[in-house]
This record gives sequence, C-alpha cells and structure tokens, in this order.
Amino acid sequence: MINASRQSQDEQPGPSGPALDDHIAPVPRISVQAFCETDQTSAAILAASQDRRLGKAHITIKAGGMPRAIETYHSQPTPNVIVLETKPGGDIVGGLDDLASVCDPGTRVVLIGSMSDGVAYRELVRRGVNDYVVGPVETIDIIRSICSLFSASEAVITGRIIAVVGAKGGVGASTVAHNIAWSMARDLTLDSVVIDLDMAFGTAGLDYNQDPLQGIANAVFQPDRPDTALMERLLAKCTEHLNLLAAPATLERVYDFGADAFDAIFDTLRMTQQCIVLDVPHQWSAWTRHALINADDILVVAEPDLANLRNAKNLLSVLKSSRPNDRPPLYCLNQVGMPKRPEIDLKRFAKTVEAEPVAIIPFDCKLFGTAANNGQMIAEVAALNRTPKLFLDIANRMTGRIDPKPQRSSLLAPIARLLGAK
Repeated sequence: MINASRQSQDEQPGPSGPALDDHIAPVPRISVQAFCETDQTSAAILAASQDRRLGKAHITIKAGGMPRAIETYHSQPTPNVIVLETKPGGDIVGGLDDLASVCDPGTRVVLIGSMSDGVAYRELVRRGVNDYVVGPVETIDIIRSICSLFSASEAVITGRIIAVVGAKGGVGASTVAHNIAWSMARDLTLDSVVIDLDMAFGTAGLDYNQDPLQGIANAVFQPDRPDTALMERLLAKCTEHLNLLAAPATLERVYDFGADAFDAIFDTLRMTQQCIVLDVPHQWSAWTRHALINADDILVVAEPDLANLRNAKNLLSVLKSSRPNDRPPLYCLNQVGMPKRPEIDLKRFAKTVEAEPVAIIPFDCKLFGTAANNGQMIAEVAALNRTPKLFLDIANRMTGRIDPKPQRSSLLAPIARLLGAK
C-alpha cells in the first residue's frame, strides 16, 4: 500500500501531532477523501476544510467508514489522502488488508479510531497507516494530522510566515519588523528573509543599508511561477542568516494586485527559509487582508492613542475571527512615553483590546533616529540598551519559542536564598 511517514515505539496507538501552539505548515494542492462513521467527525473535517492551511486541498466527505471506502475504490482511483473513521470493536486489520488491495501506490492514510481499539500501532504502520488519531476528533486534530503528512515526509523546510502590520500609519511597524527579523537571524540563528511589501515607499533597503537592483517587484511581475533559483537570485544578503527581498520604492507605476498575487512567492520561499517576515503596509486591500489571514503568526504594532486603539481592536477582532484554528494575533505598543504627548493608559488599552501586549517599546528618538539614518539595527547602535532585548522577546514569541538561552544564576544565589529563608 504505502510507507508510513512516522513510526512509534509504543505498542498501542495514541494521539498524534505536535502541541497545539506548534507551527503547522500548509499543504500543497492535494485531494482528500474522508469516510466518516459519525456526524461529529464529519463536522470536524468540514470545518478543517475551511482552514487556511488546507486551502489548497480538495476535500470530499462521505459517510460509511472503511466499508464504503473499499467499495468506492474498486471502481475509482484513490486520492492523495484517505481519512478513515472506524467503528469501535470493528476488524481494523482485516479492513486495512482489503483496502490495500484497491489502494493506489503513494496514497496516504489517516485512521481515526477509539480508545477501545486493541490494535498495536506497529500493526497499523505495517499495513500502510500514516497517522492514527484517537477520537473524538476536533478540527485542529484533522488539520494537524493531514498537514503533518506532507511537512514531515517531503524532507523540505516549511518556513513560518510572520506578518507585521501597523494599526496606523507612522507607528514604526516597519522598524519593528526589520529588528525582529534581525533578532531571528542573529540571536536565534534562523534562516530568515524580510519581504518589503510597501512597493512605493518601502524602507527595508534603507534600514539594512542595502540597494539591491532587484527585489519583490521582479518576482511578482514575473510571467512564470517563481522557482527557488529565481528567488535566490533576487534575495539581497544582509547577514549570514538574513536575506532581504526589497521593494522598488519608486512611483513609476501603480501597484495594484489580486488577492493571491504573492502566494507563489511565499510558497517558494517556504522551501528554503525558516522564517519569512512580511512588512505589510498600512492599507486594507484584498491582497493585504489575504496576506495577513494566511500568515502563520501576526503582529500588530500600535501607539497608545485613540485612533490606534480603535484600529488595533478592529484588526485583532477581524483576524482572530477569520483564523479560528490559529494562535490569536499578537500586538505590541511602540513609541510609548513620548514627551508632552497625552497617551492612553496601558492597562486601559489592554482591557479594551482584551489582550496584553507582547512588548512595550519606549520612545527614544535619538536611538531610533541614529539607527535609521545609519542604516543599522537598534542592536548595532546600542547593544546594551533594553530595546534590543524587547525585539528578541518578540522574536521568541513569534517563532513559538520561550527563551533559548536560560539566564545564568549568580554564584551568590544559594547564599541569598538561604539568608532570605532565615
């Protein structure tokens, strides 16, 4: 039938896939047919079919479980993925043997069973099962199971797309995006690329002190689908682990795009880069909305004033409702503490948007102005300043990490604890 994509040492089948907040890469264009025994499983698969990570999959749901699947494939070719729900106490092994006789090579099988199944996981793997999920299943279980079949078995990097957008123009979202990407590349040693999507006024080239002759415009206006070789030629190397896909920053043409204009570029870069940071301009169009909703993680940058409060609340609400199976979008407050400017209290801001900020970046016109004019990152201008640590904290949150470098405890810490106890 097929070879299993993962193996287990456990004799009994158990839940599969990473933790809920782990990165789940989207699937390529595939066909999926599900054969369900219960309405709950059918509903979960239907909801999963509407998730952004399965947006390219053609999913068909049928009732009847394994017997219906065997009957169907006697006269029809099998799809890329078959999802089978079994009845408690059924003959799973016998059913899989019958399915193998009508299953095409290369088809992958996801089995949804129950805790009462007494079949060893090794037996399921031996008969071609790629993944086993213990029911009852939720929507995220289906998404994780199907996506893991391809992210684990294709032996390619499935990069994480991180979109950064400002709640209002001029809040410093581009500066935050560029410094976060710098921290990912330098401190977390992740192969990263910054894509400046502000075609007319992008500043990524200035911030990284780069003046590339080619960039994102050459890729998006390419008549053919961009491949890995083309993208490698268009990238400008900033550091060992950081590349830039710069915007032309010219006004020679009007930059209007369809909703999915950048999808092929993002998909190609996912294969070679671990992190793709999108510097999304402050506008609400079909392609910016599409880019935000289809990103793996989102960061909204805001300042503590009324317009930013309204816009941030609206953005977070729309993005959260549009991505029910993803981690909620995050936000940070920038330029906090500007002299003589009335600001909304931070607790009130957090209460209104119903979320705490991941970082509060203080206003420092001299530090940020010097970095911008020199084409440097904040960490290059003032490595001992507190602000670079804030960017590193955001980078850790956006990449699903905590702190990869635990703090060293002082040699006097045991004595201090002892004195404190006394």
